[in-house]
Amino acid sequence: MRKIGILTGGGDAPGLNAVIRAVTVKAIKDGYEVIGFKYGWAGPMKKDYVPLTLADVEDIHRQGGTILGSSRTNPAEVENGLQVVKDNLEQLGLYALVASGGEDTLGVANKLCKIGARVVGVPKTIDNDISATDYTFGFDTAINRVMEALDRLHTTAKSHQRVIVVEIMGRHSGWMALYGGMAGGAHLILVPEVEFSLRQVYDFVNKRYSEGNTYALIALAEGAKCPELIKEVEKEAPRDAFGHILATKVKRPIAQVLAEKIEEATGKETRHAILGHMQRGGDPSAFDRVLGTRLGFKAMEMVEQGEFGKMAALSGEEIVSVPLEEAVGELKLVDRARYELAKAFFG
Repeated sequence: MRKIGILTGGGDAPGLNAVIRAVTVKAIKDGYEVIGFKYGWAGPMKKDYVPLTLADVEDIHRQGGTILGSSRTNPAEVENGLQVVKDNLEQLGLYALVASGGEDTLGVANKLCKIGARVVGVPKTIDNDISATDYTFGFDTAINRVMEALDRLHTTAKSHQRVIVVEIMGRHSGWMALYGGMAGGAHLILVPEVEFSLRQVYDFVNKRYSEGNTYALIALAEGAKCPELIKEVEKEAPRDAFGHILATKVKRPIAQVLAEKIEEATGKETRHAILGHMQRGGDPSAFDRVLGTRLGFKAMEMVEQGEFGKMAALSGEEIVSVPLEEAVGELKLVDRARYELAKAFFG
């Protein structure tokens, strides 16, 4: 009996369990044995895995997180790490591996394919910044979390006549801040794709209050591009194995720094709120459950058809296969037209 493996890497995203379930169900029904590697790429590096049965995955698509666990382990940063993973997959008798993750996890998958490993990818990120796919699962759930938080913050900001700066996940792309901010009625949305100055923010706040408004909500992506802010936030900031700043470990988060500067410059009482992991936690939306299921099912079809070095992707209404190289070549960023649409409602 042929055997396949599956792993989930990077930050968890609502919908990962739907992928695991779909891959496992289709694989077993097609005559494969399935093993799940634990904690992302750490699993195949250490041969740390568990067998997966139909009973193990029954109804897990309704749960957030991942039953296999995750990590930000990067084999490419370990001496001979990619070869160790390839050798371990062969020693375990795996016909193929399905890797579900974001740009970093899929980047490792792409490198493994180049040295001869049989790997298929499934895109996963709440940031929605993977190229070659229209949307990633986890994004829909996450922006609904952002919307709900902003809905609640409107009432307290208005009651106390405050400015509230809301920090939203998004290191390099502003999809979550843009969509969540639009849905939640943020009065200003700041994303990494559009650089801004502190003076522009101060002018916005002063103008809004001068027009008779008594509060303001600012949706701020954690990677928003303001040189004056970045310089302070990145001081001695720790980084993960992929070189990314650990936002939860910085001494003063970007939202806090901006809130302090707004209050000092405008005299308006200002607070900050960091949504953090609440954005990625909890049960997935219906859209993400279905999308994860469709992508996982497609991944197994790709395994059977020998489409290695490729990724399952959403294109319009269809699930298709695309080269991993296209998916990890560059991030999918917010386009200017969509940001201009949001700007029509600023103020």
